[in-house]
Amino acid sequence: MTTDDTSLSPVRKLPTGIGSFDVIAKGGLPVNRTTLLSGTAGSGKTVFAVQFLAAGIQQFDEHAVFVTFEESASDIRTNMRSFGWDLAQWEREGKLSFVDASPDPHIEVIESGAFDLGALLARVQNAVKKVNAKRVSVDSLGAVFSQFSDQSVVRRELFRIAWALKSMGVTALLTAERTLDYGPVARFGIEEFIADNVMVLRNVLEDETRRRTIEILKFRGTDHQKGEVPFTILPGDGMVVIPLSAIQLKQKSSNVRTSSGNAELDKMCGGGFFRDSVILVSGATGTGKTLTVTQFLNGGAAVGEKCLLLAFEESREQLFRNAIGWGVDFEKLERDGMLRVICDYPEVATLEDWLLSIQKIVEEFKPSRVALDSLSALERVGTIKAFREFVIGFTSFIKHKEITGLFTSTTSSLMGGTSITEGHISTLTDSIILLRYVEMFGDMKRGITVLKMRGSAHDKGIREFNIDKDGMHLGRPFRNVTGILSGAPVHVSPADLERVWSQYDAEVSDRRRGSRESESGERRRGSERRGSASS
Repeated sequence: MTTDDTSLSPVRKLPTGIGSFDVIAKGGLPVNRTTLLSGTAGSGKTVFAVQFLAAGIQQFDEHAVFVTFEESASDIRTNMRSFGWDLAQWEREGKLSFVDASPDPHIEVIESGAFDLGALLARVQNAVKKVNAKRVSVDSLGAVFSQFSDQSVVRRELFRIAWALKSMGVTALLTAERTLDYGPVARFGIEEFIADNVMVLRNVLEDETRRRTIEILKFRGTDHQKGEVPFTILPGDGMVVIPLSAIQLKQKSSNVRTSSGNAELDKMCGGGFFRDSVILVSGATGTGKTLTVTQFLNGGAAVGEKCLLLAFEESREQLFRNAIGWGVDFEKLERDGMLRVICDYPEVATLEDWLLSIQKIVEEFKPSRVALDSLSALERVGTIKAFREFVIGFTSFIKHKEITGLFTSTTSSLMGGTSITEGHISTLTDSIILLRYVEMFGDMKRGITVLKMRGSAHDKGIREFNIDKDGMHLGRPFRNVTGILSGAPVHVSPADLERVWSQYDAEVSDRRRGSRESESGERRRGSERRGSASS
C-alpha cells in the first residue's frame, strides 16, 4: 500500500500583497481554493477584490481575471484610479481580463425554467486561459442569485462555481453581501458552507463613528489569527490592515538619557528621560502641559535632534505665538529643519487613518523626538477600544524607532483627579508627570510631581512651580499640604502634623511590641512542648 505524500503536505498559501493582511492570514490565501468575502455596504468588499488582483500583478507578476455581476467594468476602472491602479493599462498589456456580467438596466429579468451558469463559466474559463491567470475575483454572488427564489438552485450553482474555479487552477475570491454587521454570514445562509475559506468585513457604527474591521472565520486545513482586526482604506494605498497581534515586545531599551528641556525637571527624573521612553504629562487646562511640550522640543533641537509636534487642540499660529512668549522660536526651528509641526482637528480622520498618517510622517521626517498634544482630543473621535489600540500601535512604533515620545492628557476636573485618557494608557507609558493646581490661602499655585519613572529613581516630592516669559521654574516642595493629587489640597498646621506623626509612631511602636510579645509566647510554648516530649 502506497501513501500519497501530497496529502501530508501543508496547505500552501498565496501572498495577497495587501498591507498587513498576510500577517493575520499567516502567509496569505490558501492556493487553488475559493475564499468567500462577505460584508455589509461600504465595508470594502470590491476594493479588497480588486486589490487582491492588483497586488498580484504589481508585486508578483501574476495575471488575473475580474468577474463582475454588479458594477460595470467601465465603472470599476474609473473608481479604482484613485488607488493608483490602471486597470485599462493592464488589460492592454494582457495582464488583466474582465468578464462583465453586470445587468443591463433596460432588460427585465424573468425567472423561467432551469437556471444554468454554464455559458458564464465558459467565458470565465476562456478569460483565464487568455491571460494565463492565477487569481480570480468574483463580485458579487448576491447580485446574480438575488433574482432567484429557489434555494436549491442557488446552492447547486454556487457549488458549481466553486468547483469550476478550482478546476481552472486559480486562487479565487468571491464577494457576498450581508445585511447586518453581526448576523448571518451572507444573504442566502449557504455561501459559507460551500467556500473553503470565509472572511467577514464589518463597517460598524458606534458612538456616531464608523470603524472597519476584518475577521477570518475559517481557513480549511490551515491556521490564521482569530478575532476582528481593524483596517482602513486610503487613497493611493487601498486597504491597509492594522494587526496589533503582529506587535512584538522586542523593543530595545536604552540607558542613554535625554533632557526634558528643563534642568530642574531633569533632576526630578533622576537625570532626564530615557531616549526610547514614552512620557505622559497629565493635568488640567492651563497647568503647563503645552509649555512642557515646548521645552521638550526646544531641548531636543538644542542638541541637534529633529522634533515632530502633533497638535490637535491649538492652531499653528497659537502654538508659535505661545512659544515666542516663553522664549522659543518655533518658526526658526522649522526653517532650520529641526522641527515639523502638524496641526489639525482629530475629527478629520479615523484613529486608524491617523495612526498610518503619523507613521508615514515619522518615516519621512525621521525625528528623534515626537510630542503629541493632546491624547484627550484624539480620544473623542473613536471608541475606547479603538483609542487604546491607537496608543498601543503608536507607542510600539516609536519605541521600535528608538524615538522619545511625550504625550499630554487633560484631566476632567480643574483641580486634578484621574482623566479617562490617563486611566487607559498609564500602563503603556514609561513615565508619568502630573501637573496640578493647588489652592492655598486664596492663591492658586501650581504643583508638579513625577509619579512614575520606569528603570530609574526619581524625586517623590510635589514641587511648586511658576511660569513666566522664560518658561517653567521649579521651586520648593509643598510642605504641610495633603490631598494635592486627589484634587482636594488641605493645609495642615505644624502642630497638627506633629500630632499625626506622634500617633503614627505610637501605633507602630504598639504593633512592634505586640509582635515581640507574640514571638516570645510562641518560643515559650515551644520550649514547654519540647520539655513534655523529653519527659
